[in-house]
Amino acid sequence: MKKLGGDMIKIGKKIKGVIERDKNIIFTTTRSPYPFVADRFDGYYAYDIEGNKYLDFSTFISIYNFGKEGLELVKHAVKLQAEKLMHSAFQDFYAELPVTAAEKLVSLLPSGFGRVFFSNSGTEANEDAIKLARLFTKRPYLLAFYNSFHGRSLGSLSMTSSKVAQRAHLGPFVGFYHAFYPNPYRCPFHSSSPEECAEDSLDFIENFLFRKVVSPEEIAGIFVEPVQGEGGYIVPPKEFIIGLRKLADEHNILLIDDEIQAGLMRTGKFVAMDHFGVKADIYTFAKALGGGLPLGATVAKRSLGDTPEGSHAGTFGGNLLSIAASNALLDYIKRNRAKLEQMAARKGSMILKRLNEMRESYELVGDARGLGMMLAIELVKSKESKEPATKEREAVLNKCFEKGLILLGSGESSIRIIPAITMPEELINKGLDVLEEAIKEVSNKGA
Repeated sequence: MKKLGGDMIKIGKKIKGVIERDKNIIFTTTRSPYPFVADRFDGYYAYDIEGNKYLDFSTFISIYNFGKEGLELVKHAVKLQAEKLMHSAFQDFYAELPVTAAEKLVSLLPSGFGRVFFSNSGTEANEDAIKLARLFTKRPYLLAFYNSFHGRSLGSLSMTSSKVAQRAHLGPFVGFYHAFYPNPYRCPFHSSSPEECAEDSLDFIENFLFRKVVSPEEIAGIFVEPVQGEGGYIVPPKEFIIGLRKLADEHNILLIDDEIQAGLMRTGKFVAMDHFGVKADIYTFAKALGGGLPLGATVAKRSLGDTPEGSHAGTFGGNLLSIAASNALLDYIKRNRAKLEQMAARKGSMILKRLNEMRESYELVGDARGLGMMLAIELVKSKESKEPATKEREAVLNKCFEKGLILLGSGESSIRIIPAITMPEELINKGLDVLEEAIKEVSNKGA
């Protein structure tokens, strides 16, 4: 099978050897269905240890949002900082660089934000938000949504509910209650429209959960992804996010926005919640924030107050190499924000148009959706049954890999399309051509 570059994909002894060694010594995690062993990356193309070249539609799980330009800025910033100091024990000693990064981060958010905690990952950022919500409200419980993903450490895993395998044998969990997220394609209430689905989801919280299960006076915060990531790239109706804000205000509950995958311009806005005209009380960030280095951030409204000394800290939060990378990217975003917004909107519309054409052309493609450059298709056995086509999804991912395109799955049978925001349209179209060819082949032959 020829790939995008024209040469044959070769899966040789080096690749097979690394995978065998990995399986022998590394705890099993979540692996793609195809044998990609990463070696290097140029911002748009990834290369494996055998020299095979792949167009990247994964951005290594929405890390390299800004392609070649962002990658070069990060590498330069990290090299300069490494010559000076790599670790400053920032949460014990003072350092200017993390303070500068926090100021830049806050300047990109809606007005009123002014307290930042730096950590090492998305799950840590959400753990920090759990603690802040409880600390600020003095309430014990929190609310999250079915099909959500917020991390795998115990607190964040208590909210996560996208796959039972992620939670099996790991309870009891921290005090979380769950409600239904309004998926327009698969509404849990079988509502007649997306708007009605949103209304039914809010009604469940207000008139069932808060009346029969837990008092809203005991809920510290509502955690929500403005676009569900691991759950399948689900975009809720606008009325849902607006309704959550009203519900939180009515009961003095904090609204906590998980922007870990959707943030930093991925949807065309710095925070995806801006698409809904809603401001959260706490935002959490990671992934693209460090540009390839481990970094999480939890940002709260200044009016909520501060944490008592000694109540929370960490050894590597605010690590200077990660912060140097983030500073470079935040500067880049500040300089180019309007251009990036236009770019994500234009290219996202172009991609979604192609995905909708695939939906119309192939029985296998049940839905196409997304915001900006955070897009997905959902594969189904048939449009009528909407039964998830899990095996077919794996077959499509493998065929794309064989043709030189890297993609990632999401949810039960969805495929994420998340190239760099700055990727040239010519390359995006090449990748979409490969995706469509793979869908056609699987449709004709089955999984």
